[in-house]
Amino acid sequence: MAQIGIMIEGQHDLNWARWKRLLQAAEDFGYQCVFRSDHFTNANPPDYDSLELWVSLTYAATHTKRIEFGPLVTPVTFRHPSITVRMAAQVDDLSGGRLVMGMGAGWQEREHRLFGVPFYDVPTRFEMLTDALEMTQQLLHSDTPVTFEGKHFSLDEAILLPRPERKGGPPILIGGRGPKRTLPLAAKYADEWNAVFIPLEQFKERNVLLDQLLDERGRSRQSVKRSLMTQVVYEPSDAELSARLAGKPSATELITDRGLIVGTGSAVVDQIGAWVEAGIERFMLQWMDYDNIDDLEKMARDVLPHFHRA
Repeated sequence: MAQIGIMIEGQHDLNWARWKRLLQAAEDFGYQCVFRSDHFTNANPPDYDSLELWVSLTYAATHTKRIEFGPLVTPVTFRHPSITVRMAAQVDDLSGGRLVMGMGAGWQEREHRLFGVPFYDVPTRFEMLTDALEMTQQLLHSDTPVTFEGKHFSLDEAILLPRPERKGGPPILIGGRGPKRTLPLAAKYADEWNAVFIPLEQFKERNVLLDQLLDERGRSRQSVKRSLMTQVVYEPSDAELSARLAGKPSATELITDRGLIVGTGSAVVDQIGAWVEAGIERFMLQWMDYDNIDDLEKMARDVLPHFHRA
């Protein structure tokens, strides 16, 4: 059965009241997970409330009991990877093993500039991410001190203490759809590959490529979970959906060309079903109206019973 959860843009007016309410709603309504972005600002002004990622995930660890959660994704540019993995292992322990460790290269120049964080070119950021993934994997799995010399980051007899309670620590998620950089990294390091805003037919092509890359590495195809992050445009009725889409691209264009999930409950079920047939096992549905808890509950009622066991 597929897993259906929500995804929150942490920089888009997320404050404590909204975060608490969204986490509780996900628990109460039966969503499988809550993921959130790790951004300081949006790519363009104006700026809004933005909760710090790891502080908010620590809250999630102690104020939820069931859902999985994590960053989608945390950029390697923001924090030294040895600090990030320490936080991740300890938040995972605090939650009883419910964190998923999403990692990425970072992409948004504006937030780096505003907060004085160096922003490097794409090849450099992916070199940094490769170092971070190798360090993270070694530190999570090694019960003895680790020495590592990468192009940008290094370790000298470092060990995570206390050792992660979950064997191997939290699973590593790599998000993106690039065939030359992202998918090879996913084939080597990821426990979960998250496709982001990708049309269905392109996902099918990328999924075949990932299978081939896993074969080349001698990893089983089942060793990497396949998930999708895309925006959901849900309305309880056809009339409400038509009003929401007025003056915007058609539902067909949003679905076919942009990979969004659009419609009333039955349409959302059908579209998720097509993705499941193509190989997606988990859905992080981007929910932008943080105060609209009523429709989040209605979508859970309309959609989740078709995919989640009671």
